[in-house]
Amino acid sequence: MNTQFKKGVLEICVLALIHKKDMYGYEIVQNISKVIEVNEGTIYPLLRRLTKEGYFETYILESSEGPARKYYKITELGRDNLINLKREWKNFTSAVDYLINLD
Repeated sequence: MNTQFKKGVLEICVLALIHKKDMYGYEIVQNISKVIEVNEGTIYPLLRRLTKEGYFETYILESSEGPARKYYKITELGRDNLINLKREWKNFTSAVDYLINLD
């Protein structure tokens, strides 16, 4: 997939995943990687930025499978941002679909 396409959609993908349930970083990478090729070096900086912007809160949970994990939980601000991004995404993809299907 085109790198520029990926950059534009990763924020909404991460917000949407964490909106469904709290997740830790590697879990987010694994879920996104099922449908879009992505690596940890792309997701972790995005998680830090979105947390700094107030879209996520974090907490630590012990794990029976290794070290403690930092979980990300969406905030009200994050939910509002996701709603806006989804609206923008629908408008954008509709416009692109229209343009690329012109005869």
